[in-house]
Amino acid sequence: MLSFLIAPDSFKGTLTAPEVCDIVARAVLAAVPGSAVAKLPAADGGEGFSLALQAACGGERKTVVVGGPHGERVEAGYTVLPGGAAAMDMASCAGLVLAGAGNNPALASTFGVGEMLLDAVNHGAKSVILGLGGSATNDCGIGMAAALGYRFLGAAGRELPPVGASMSDVRRIVRPAEPFGASVQAACDVDNPLYGPEGAAFVFAPQKGADPATVRLLDEGLRNMAGIIKKDLGCDVAAVPGAGAAGGMGAGAVAFLGGTLRSGIDLLLDAAGFEKQLEKADVVITGEGRMDAQSVRGKVCAGVARRAAAAGKRVYAVCGSLGEGAQAMTGLGVRGMFAASEAGRPWEEIVRTCREDLYKAAFAAAREIADKTE
Repeated sequence: MLSFLIAPDSFKGTLTAPEVCDIVARAVLAAVPGSAVAKLPAADGGEGFSLALQAACGGERKTVVVGGPHGERVEAGYTVLPGGAAAMDMASCAGLVLAGAGNNPALASTFGVGEMLLDAVNHGAKSVILGLGGSATNDCGIGMAAALGYRFLGAAGRELPPVGASMSDVRRIVRPAEPFGASVQAACDVDNPLYGPEGAAFVFAPQKGADPATVRLLDEGLRNMAGIIKKDLGCDVAAVPGAGAAGGMGAGAVAFLGGTLRSGIDLLLDAAGFEKQLEKADVVITGEGRMDAQSVRGKVCAGVARRAAAAGKRVYAVCGSLGEGAQAMTGLGVRGMFAASEAGRPWEEIVRTCREDLYKAAFAAAREIADKTE
């Protein structure tokens, strides 16, 4: 009897990680009758991260109304974990899904993230796990910082609005009277630097709606912020791996919260006791909406594959689609990759058939795994 551990990320825009687990599990049981299946919905810091931690560790969900990416009031949620730590996703109030079509990351703000952090501290949290990823923003966390009492001044001491477009004009940062009242671990899903060709603006801002001119503006702003942060706060974020996560929020978490950056998937797998779960598994199936060159840089599939392969387990991936660079995952121990959809299909069609397509891909993966076992 084969034993499977299913540990995927969400398929962004179509299926949550628990939904992916359920569909893949049904396909595996149909393709390999009598097999044992365990499920671990995963996340790497983006949307669904705090719920994945709650599923792994327990806890209580809390709802709060805070600012959205463009100033609208939105209902966001975070989890109070056993022991009192707060776990939250910045995507729940600054996410691209909330911004909708036509988002301009230069005008989006992380102010609501700061409000959510304040709510957690005001309700007794002494430590916070903040998931970075899935954001509509590219503001280096100055929106979040403004909610916590930081002020960002331009020429002649004029206070600037805390959005990405203001970053190039910042000449001075004024600290709040009191530092943030909790320790912070920021969960990153990438290791990109703050600025430059591999930085937040050039790599991720186009996915958030930025045109080439806006990308250049944001990159210049991030460069400027690195210098001002070093001058006024004594913190050098320029070369910190992960500083470019979530539009520079990695740098913001370090500079404004005194936080540390950790791989989001490693943090989750540690909390879930992943190595213990691996002891019972023969095969691990991971997956995400699109597997490509970015997948090896701190994403769920990379974290799961690396640790499962190190434990001597066979690892396969079932994804929404496969993009350029996906084959790099074989270097992390992934033996086979199965796509639910071909690249280039209309998005509306993908959404309509995603469950059926994922089931078929998972069924094919399970049959191949079983055939290679016999």
